[in-house]
Amino acid sequence: MGFYSYVPVMKFALILLFVAGPIAGFAQTDALRQKHYNVKDGLALEGYDAVSYFDGKPAEGKSNLTYSYKGLTYRFSTQANLAKFKSSPDKYEPAYGGWCAYAMGENGEKVKVDPETYKILEGRLYLFYNFWTNNTLEKWNKNQQKLKDSADRNWSKIVH
Repeated sequence: MGFYSYVPVMKFALILLFVAGPIAGFAQTDALRQKHYNVKDGLALEGYDAVSYFDGKPAEGKSNLTYSYKGLTYRFSTQANLAKFKSSPDKYEPAYGGWCAYAMGENGEKVKVDPETYKILEGRLYLFYNFWTNNTLEKWNKNQQKLKDSADRNWSKIVH
């Protein structure tokens, strides 16, 4: 069998690589996000509307207004917020996969949050643990830059 006999097979292999390669990459990304992001009952942000935080009042999303983004399902309180999220989802996703920003900065742990305890910092949503008289947002505010830098490094280790 000569070289030219293998050309159709090589073409098929290249096509498969270019078509299936990116699909496999997306699947890994989605699986990684589902594994490491704070998801409760299949929902990101415990069903809260990601866009509503940027309007100053977190609102619970409605079950009939949902959108799946990179393997995570988000709910929205209004059709307008759903449209905003769809147009720029990375802008609205919470930092550190929706885990407590303070805990991520303090020791790199994934700790649950109170979805109504949050801060918008430099256009990004940060969530915090706030239970049993332990409001970690208060601790975060006392040493924000150091904790943010540490949280950024710790989160990068988790997702890479």
